[in-house]
Amino acid sequence: MSHPSLARRTLLTLAATAFCGTLGLAHAQAPTTPLRVILPVGAGSGVDTIMRSAQVALSKALGGQPVVIENLPGAGGITGTQAVVKAAPDGNTVGVVSNNHAVNPSVFKKIPYDGITDLTPITVIGGSPFVLVVNPAKVPAKNAKELQAFLKAKPDGYNYGSSGNGTIIHLAGEMYMEAAGVSARHIPYKGMGPMLADIIGGQVEMGVGAVPAVQGHLKAGTLRAIGVMGKQRVASLPDVPTIAEQGFPSVDVEGWFALVGPAKLPAAQVKRLHDAIVVAFADPEVRAAMAKQDNFIDPGTPEAALKFFKSEQARYGELVKKANVQVE
Repeated sequence: MSHPSLARRTLLTLAATAFCGTLGLAHAQAPTTPLRVILPVGAGSGVDTIMRSAQVALSKALGGQPVVIENLPGAGGITGTQAVVKAAPDGNTVGVVSNNHAVNPSVFKKIPYDGITDLTPITVIGGSPFVLVVNPAKVPAKNAKELQAFLKAKPDGYNYGSSGNGTIIHLAGEMYMEAAGVSARHIPYKGMGPMLADIIGGQVEMGVGAVPAVQGHLKAGTLRAIGVMGKQRVASLPDVPTIAEQGFPSVDVEGWFALVGPAKLPAAQVKRLHDAIVVAFADPEVRAAMAKQDNFIDPGTPEAALKFFKSEQARYGELVKKANVQVE
């Protein structure tokens, strides 16, 4: 007959050994190949800030798989997106695309891939609001109707800036011009920063900017908000109405960002990455960071993402034709 204390010690030893073995197995099964997240935008941009805010949480949601963010800007997002298209469909390379992905087929004469068939949609993660702003020293208008009257009094007598020819910021400005039945000269810049600097400096009278980029200038009074470009007001600018609610219901544009993979990405990998994004962006710290930037997060299904890409491509295609926008 064995001694009770010896039996207990043996059982404890066996349990500890089994527990350590389980830990070792879990450690061995943890993915060691990093997840490469390609951003077709520069460091410090809105999408870059969003994904870096979620980087640690995403790695945790993927069971400890390292997450490496790689910026590959250029050609309106084509350079980085092409790198995703060319990647192996093994679930270790993904990309984050935004509005320009849906705009590019209409503004560029030739793109080295098909934005729908050469990629696998995983999820539209969420979006960021835009706001139409003016230089208050140059433009007396305080709302969309007053701006309409101001521009009608002198057709093509004023300038509006954008972050580049054919960008979503350019098309957002065109969307208001078309809805209001007015015209102004388009001045493209290499990014939102230089554009906003020239609006503040008075070189151009107005433009569309991302809310985080203009908030400080609105508070300082160097810019004035005319209206939010999307369908909903922004939490940090509760007194700024949307352009739509000011009498221009067709104006509805906001930044969005979505996760995609190479074509033929296996369904199991699509689900793994989709579920990890849902968990990562539900993390309290990530949610707080998104709220601070006025981003809204609502990851949808892969099927919804595909439908959304197609509808956005068609919508912007019509706007590009009306505005006669083309990029060589």
